[in-house]
Amino acid sequence: MTDRKSSADGDMLARIFRMQTELNDYVFSSNGLGGPSDAPLTMAAIEEETAAGRLGVNALPNTWLSRYSRAMREELDELDADLLWKWWSRDEIDLQNIRVELIDLLHFLVSAMICAGLDAERVFDIYTQKHAVNIRRQDKGYSRAGKTEDDNRDIG
Repeated sequence: MTDRKSSADGDMLARIFRMQTELNDYVFSSNGLGGPSDAPLTMAAIEEETAAGRLGVNALPNTWLSRYSRAMREELDELDADLLWKWWSRDEIDLQNIRVELIDLLHFLVSAMICAGLDAERVFDIYTQKHAVNIRRQDKGYSRAGKTEDDNRDIG
């Protein structure tokens, strides 16, 4: 179930996507979740619906994006609960648990990305494009007053 090969043997982000797909398929199978036509649910089935443009409210992509979105919110709440807000306190954060919560977020984020039709290569490409937009926004004195989404329209 885990991929413990050295990082030198391939793209780590692509490996994370493969590992997450395997984990999700294992979770689906272990919990008896069904997909289209009563076949076992798989990430491939969700990806196929996404690629086919079946994006309605009851379609697999929407269903699972909604579930993964909820899971990310819950993980953010758990992360937030571990962070300290009392600036007068002498407490210290539990960095080990914070790291685990961040990885839990990553699990659900990667799952959502797969449901949205993204793979590691496409994530990197879109990230690079959006990064350039963010740099341009900073160079232009980013503010809410001047913000539009026009500079995001060609990303993809």
